[in-house]
Amino acid sequence: MANHKSAEKRARQTEKRTERNRARRSRLRTFVKKVELAIEGGDAGAAETALKAAQPELARGVSKGVIHRNTASRKLSRLTLKVNAMRTAS
Repeated sequence: MANHKSAEKRARQTEKRTERNRARRSRLRTFVKKVELAIEGGDAGAAETALKAAQPELARGVSKGVIHRNTASRKLSRLTLKVNAMRTAS
């Protein structure tokens, strides 16, 4: 446990930041899951809409430091490939 005033403050700040980051990461996963579910369901229109909604969320996660930019780029790339494959298949 923290013994100094400054260490106690840092502990409080860390708790708040951890909670915020957990919520942000959860929100990111939700948006990505919506795209994946639309792809599994075979609904190309819903998949495209979900992908357009997930794009800024991933970018926001990067800017807030919740995920690495390469991770966001990789996820976006893979989802886009799947959605495009659906569009060409139908």
